[in-house]
Amino acid sequence: MARYDERTALIVTDVQNDFADPKGSLYVAGGERVVQGVNDEIAAGLEGGATIVYTQDWHPPDTPHFEKDGGVWPVHCVAGSWGAELHPALRRIDGAELVRKGTTGDDGYSAFSERDPETGEVRGTDLDDVLERHAIERVVVVGLATDYCVKETVLDARRRDLVTEVPAGAVAAVDLESGDGDRALEEMRLAGAAVA
Repeated sequence: MARYDERTALIVTDVQNDFADPKGSLYVAGGERVVQGVNDEIAAGLEGGATIVYTQDWHPPDTPHFEKDGGVWPVHCVAGSWGAELHPALRRIDGAELVRKGTTGDDGYSAFSERDPETGEVRGTDLDDVLERHAIERVVVVGLATDYCVKETVLDARRRDLVTEVPAGAVAAVDLESGDGDRALEEMRLAGAAVA
């Protein structure tokens, strides 16, 4: 369990139906089991006075991010759809911050940034502003998936010199290739994140 205080933000990454429910279009094996670990971190964060931030993939129906439009992923987390909703077992906190990514069709792996899949141009999300507003110095990153959105969020946090922690029991990997999740955790460690 991570340690929390008022200078810490818990970033709850993409715990959405399409990733965390076996009926989801981009289901992460074990995604539904991660929800309890994430809820435990939310409870600890609230007790310690941390800022809670939820992120959501929130794509338009047509985007070069999707395989049908030239990308690599099946259609997932279309704005307003069941798949884009936060998992029903995930604890929701009134007044928590919400950062949506991929809203204009960009690749939204990191909670901090989006990348145009055609031009490669990178733009920031609202997360930097959220963290600045709350005077955050440290982040704890949980959710889905270890080898994509969690990893990219952690790497961006370290690029910002934020103290960063990843509770390994509150993440799960896509593992397109066997071992991707373990390699992602090691990459996070090498970037200076504490993976516990």
